[in-house]
Amino acid sequence: MDLYTRISIPKAPFAFSYMEQTVLLGSCFAENIGKKLEENKFKTDLNPFGTLYNPSSIAEAIRMLLHPERFTGDDLFRHEGVYHSFSHHSRFSSPSETECLENINGRLFSSAKIIRKARRMIITLGTAWVYRLGSTGKIVSNCHKLPEKMFDRQMLSVDEITTEWKSLLLSLWEQNPELKILFTVSPIRHWKDGAHGNQLSKATLLLAVEQLQKDFPEQTANFPAYEIMMDELRDYRFYADDMLHPSLQAVEYIWERFTETMLSRETQAILKEWKDIQKAINHKPFQPESEAYKHFISQTLLKMERLNEKFPYFDMTNEIAVIKKKF
Repeated sequence: MDLYTRISIPKAPFAFSYMEQTVLLGSCFAENIGKKLEENKFKTDLNPFGTLYNPSSIAEAIRMLLHPERFTGDDLFRHEGVYHSFSHHSRFSSPSETECLENINGRLFSSAKIIRKARRMIITLGTAWVYRLGSTGKIVSNCHKLPEKMFDRQMLSVDEITTEWKSLLLSLWEQNPELKILFTVSPIRHWKDGAHGNQLSKATLLLAVEQLQKDFPEQTANFPAYEIMMDELRDYRFYADDMLHPSLQAVEYIWERFTETMLSRETQAILKEWKDIQKAINHKPFQPESEAYKHFISQTLLKMERLNEKFPYFDMTNEIAVIKKKF
């Protein structure tokens, strides 16, 4: 007897592996999956502009990575003693203009190199709602808690999203023809607009992604994170205290669904071995000087060396150094 609705995930025309560089851009869910990839030693570049929520801001970030131009003081504004960029998340903000620009430009130019050689990209769309700066009409990536009266708020249409992204994707593939793109709609609900407004926004994103998949069936795919959260994990025990964000358990479950459907078989095998090694590295013995623990460490080191021999591209240099120090 099935006790919950299991989401069927169609086979994507490409897979993720340890051999390819992956760029991730988008909302909090991109952060969640990106950090899981980082923890498990995938080659990643996570949110070079910080967390981005709407499709237009994510598209603009990619355009800037394709044609990087150095940010200057004219691109910043100062609010309550802190310098901000309307193109970036507040993690790049700083009381020092120089530091803010160094953070922005350093990441911009390093990620601009990566996006040209990356073979995989994950785009997480959070909301179809955008904020336009009233003085310029430009869509901002982050309002930085400025007064709401400074912005005009609107919801993008499916056509607006797909028109912008079709042009962007073609430009992206001109510079990086081998790049494959996985879209996902964030399961995090934007409750400011109420239940109905949130559903309209998510539906708009889902329809836009569906259209882009139809237009580019070999280069794009969709991972149903939103659908998994809504159906497989519909119980409130899978939510954080705010009842809007997925709990750690939910993130772990969605990550498991991602690994079982989006990773190559070889990568799944490596990941399984790595998890066992990771547990051994993090193990805290009661008697670190005992012969039994030294034997445990030597066996762990042997496993790591064998894994490196089978898959030379799986780098465990730092972890091997840590293990050797325990002898």
